Amino acid sequence: MIKLLVISGSARRDSVNLKLGRVACRIGEGLGASCKLIDPREYELPIYDGDLEEKEGLPPGAVELKKAFEAADGLLFCSPEYNSSITPLLKNLIDWVSRPASGDEAPLSAYRGKVAGLVSASPGGLGGMRGLVHLRSILGNIGVHVIPAQYALAGAYGKFDDSGELTDEEAVEKLTGVMKQLVETTRRLSD
Repeated sequence: MIKLLVISGSARRDSVNLKLGRVACRIGEGLGASCKLIDPREYELPIYDGDLEEKEGLPPGAVELKKAFEAADGLLFCSPEYNSSITPLLKNLIDWVSRPASGDEAPLSAYRGKVAGLVSASPGGLGGMRGLVHLRSILGNIGVHVIPAQYALAGAYGKFDDSGELTDEEAVEKLTGVMKQLVETTRRLSD
């Protein structure tokens, strides 16, 4: 069984990207994958600072996240868009996880060879799509194979019910398409 890590890039408690990640996890599990949802707020990562890293090493939250990334076969990023890019929270998480935990660790060990899918949700008309361009570039440059399929959920505030279920059938279908491609590609590349 392949292991997927689903990462929300939002700092909001009632984030539509966190909700989208929960739905994606259920879809992934229905496709035969195991899924773990990551809410970055739970890991208390300081702003990345090379001097801090040199003095104290990786913070405990970064070590825990790094282990989760290394154990995963595939990744799904649920990224909000801030000013046409990704959130500082998500960039900070990516940066901390990229750092070596020891001197004998291969560079970018938590990323190289991983498969990733990209989705976003936003109350705006583009659904966060512009931020996915930057995220795709960042991940590609650190050795992640990013699948072609992606999805940006526009008008997201009106697309979830009170229990967090995605109520828009077309959105569920498109998210399912991304998850199918992520699961299938991860399976093929993990063999």
